[in-house]
Amino acid sequence: MKPMIWHPEEKDAKINEYFQTANHAPYITIWAMALILFCSLASIIVIGGF
Repeated sequence: MKPMIWHPEEKDAKINEYFQTANHAPYITIWAMALILFCSLASIIVIGGF
């Protein structure tokens, strides 16, 4: 059975570098889509009032 203590390996550093460059959430896109949705719903409500 393997010991339960984890020691970093060389490949772990490469994997972490890849995740730092490739795996980021698109916060700007999410924020922009939420803003567009909010403005669209607000304009529909305002236009529907007339």
